[in-house]
Amino acid sequence: MTLSIQYVNKIHKHFLPKNILSFWLKSTLLILDKQKIDCDINIRFVDSYEGQELNNAYRGKDYATNVLTFAYKHTQDYVHSDIVLCTDVVEKEASEQNKALFAHYAHLIIHGILHSFSYEHETEEDNNIMQALEIKILNYIGLLNPY
Repeated sequence: MTLSIQYVNKIHKHFLPKNILSFWLKSTLLILDKQKIDCDINIRFVDSYEGQELNNAYRGKDYATNVLTFAYKHTQDYVHSDIVLCTDVVEKEASEQNKALFAHYAHLIIHGILHSFSYEHETEEDNNIMQALEIKILNYIGLLNPY
């Protein structure tokens, strides 16, 4: 398992250190029963400007969004992806929704990891499956249902 992290500033590096992010990834792999899969995942924290540019370039939406997942490869033995979190959007959402910032980051990172494994939420059935997994993983790491 390779986990790389790129921080927009030192605050996030101290607030969300690599050992915490690694624990969230390992917990997700455990719940998915994918502990033996080779993962190459990069988590990048960006500002609104970069978040908007990426969302516009890759999704045609001219605004910053909370999380983007770029799933490059997913096979039975290997996963390679980038997960990009726009810190400004995540922090604004947590405040507006009265959620603990740490828990909101955990939820969105787990959400991104699930996308890396080809989970989607385009249909109601797929959405229900993905949300159930998110709740199960968050519960496993000691956090409450975000919905």
